[in-house]
Amino acid sequence: MGLDDKIKNAAQDIAGKAKEAIGKATDNDKLVAEGKADQTKADAKKAGENVKDAFKKD
Repeated sequence: MGLDDKIKNAAQDIAGKAKEAIGKATDNDKLVAEGKADQTKADAKKAGENVKDAFKKD
């Protein structure tokens, strides 16, 4: 996983957590859902990159 990818994934995860927190604070269920979706996407990308990295090491 390249450093750029790691930074982008971390940024997406942080943005998702922020959206979720703001949504909870303002009682905005749509924003909470968007935040959770962003976090899930970041986690999926990270998992995919980890698989790629595992194959590159061999």
